[in-house]
Amino acid sequence: MIDLDPVWLSLQLAATTVVLLLVLATPVAWWLAHTKSRLAAIVESVVALPLVLPPTVLGFYLLVMLGQDSPVGAFWISLTGTTLTFSFSGLVLASVLYSLPFAVQPLQGAFEATGRGPMEAAYTLGAGKLDAFFSVAMPMALRGYLTAIVLCFAHTLGEFGVVLMVGGNIPGQTRVIAIAVYEHVETLDYAAAHALSAGLLVFSFIVLFAVYALNRHFPIRVTGQ
Repeated sequence: MIDLDPVWLSLQLAATTVVLLLVLATPVAWWLAHTKSRLAAIVESVVALPLVLPPTVLGFYLLVMLGQDSPVGAFWISLTGTTLTFSFSGLVLASVLYSLPFAVQPLQGAFEATGRGPMEAAYTLGAGKLDAFFSVAMPMALRGYLTAIVLCFAHTLGEFGVVLMVGGNIPGQTRVIAIAVYEHVETLDYAAAHALSAGLLVFSFIVLFAVYALNRHFPIRVTGQ
């Protein structure tokens, strides 16, 4: 009998991460798509760091940053009475940082491709900045949002090094699918490891297929700058 707790925990983690990433990545991607600041290259580099850093390196620094002796960890303990490390909250924070480029980059590309024309047209019709953004920019960036949601969800499900460093392997709290697979292999329970791995393999293929299908059926309309 396969323990499905890691599956449900991973789904909960992925869903929470996607929601937080959309809130965080939208203003960052919008700013990067339209700014002429010299800081843009620095911000883009910081956002893209998880793509090139080994997950264990990122996980180690997050472990140090979120530890109970750090300012962030101490503040969290004073606020909630619990630690960020080896907790679901810590996994969420680590997952948001680890999957950040998978949210920012598709959104930035979508915002850049739509151009400034539609927003300027909305301004001339009396729309405010927020109204124009939600009624014009976001619908036109639909493909970027769909791609970001799918990629972030899948990327979070497949996390291993970062979540192991920050959350450990606590059943029901931090034991996600990838860690469960690793544990089953260590205990030579290949049947359970195969079942979970096959599920992730099929899901990953579906995710890639969905992304490519979205790119074909929701083309970004370039409207000028």
